Amino acid sequence: MKKIYNPKRDTWEAILQRPTQTIDDIEATVNEVFVEVQQKGDAAIKKYTSLFDGVNLDTNIVSKEEINEAFSSVSDDLKAAIQVAKQNITKFHTAQKTTQVKVETVNGVSCWQEKRPIEKVGLYIPGGTAPLFSTILMLAVPAQIAGCKEVILCTPPNKEGKVNPAILYTAALCGVDTIYKVGGIQAIAAMTFGTETISKVYKIFGPGNQFVTVAKQLATRYNVAIDMPAGPSELLVVADETANASYVASDLLSQAEHGVDSQVVLVSTSEDLIDAVSEEIEKQITLLPRVEIAKKAMENSRFILVKNDTEALALINQYGPEHFIVVTSNEDFYVQGVTNAGSVFIGDYTPESAGDYASGTNHTLPTNGYAKQYSGVNLDSFTKSMTFQKITAEGIKTIGPSIELMAEAEGLQAHKNAVTLRLNDLKAE
Repeated sequence: MKKIYNPKRDTWEAILQRPTQTIDDIEATVNEVFVEVQQKGDAAIKKYTSLFDGVNLDTNIVSKEEINEAFSSVSDDLKAAIQVAKQNITKFHTAQKTTQVKVETVNGVSCWQEKRPIEKVGLYIPGGTAPLFSTILMLAVPAQIAGCKEVILCTPPNKEGKVNPAILYTAALCGVDTIYKVGGIQAIAAMTFGTETISKVYKIFGPGNQFVTVAKQLATRYNVAIDMPAGPSELLVVADETANASYVASDLLSQAEHGVDSQVVLVSTSEDLIDAVSEEIEKQITLLPRVEIAKKAMENSRFILVKNDTEALALINQYGPEHFIVVTSNEDFYVQGVTNAGSVFIGDYTPESAGDYASGTNHTLPTNGYAKQYSGVNLDSFTKSMTFQKITAEGIKTIGPSIELMAEAEGLQAHKNAVTLRLNDLKAE
């Protein structure tokens, strides 16, 4: 970890830099895979699954037998835990439903807005070093609530051509239509173009490594929407002398163990707290099964001492963290003042892990500073807002002259004529 004391504002951008490669470093590889999947479909998927995942598959579709086997192999305790999380996530996302918004802007002109589900969505679930079955809950549950007609899921197979049972169990529990053993760039390309076996979708959801992030961004060039650019996980904790150093260290390590390219940041007005957290990390990290991953990620960490809360908040908003934990005596100052964060966790007893799994909020969040302009996944992510309008004869008489004048001023005579014809007919009646 790198400790930085009272940095000047003109250095903030440099010290807050994420440990990510530039798009130029990996875009060529992503483009190559996309082109081949577009041209060769399942044959290209098979090739890249062999190349990247080290396994040759006869089919990339998960069978009913495999799903049944997963139901048998997942422990009852884990099933119960997943059910608790599903219940809370369902409750929170169901509460996000909104009713039709309707207004008569002037007499005879009715306008309204309704939300309709995106028909076909694709979920990407990382496998790799951590099978993120919890992400299925975060994506498939709101997709169900929104009413999406087709929900498919892609996740990488292991060396034996298997998918983690918890992923299969959770996907089936949440009503996913079809599960594919396809990971990485090729999965995003398959959902973008469609193949002989994999459906083309209208929007792709889910986190992944930097290759997946760039692949999702490339998908948008082919008329496929994405949830957000979601790359390596990150966490920023702001803590003062009142914070529990052990808790803070555990939160930082909970993100560090995600992957070697994860980043954790501690911002504090207390040098003693920074030192105490550093000591706790040294104690706790050695006990982790993923200690080597956590150690590598901690190399990307920053412990930053600032002069006061105002400076801390400004730095935090400049960073725009994916996850933001507040453990200070002045928590309201940060809660009310933060403008750039994916999800906020407040107080000693609100670990980021709660949002990752079971509190009810969604853990698919913008990373790499995109919290400045993107929201995390929510129910609206799976819907489109459509507007409607109906105008009566009285209504077109009222707004028609304004439309005619504006259309004429823009040089769009046909637009004007569409109104003039109607007004003339009404005058002749």
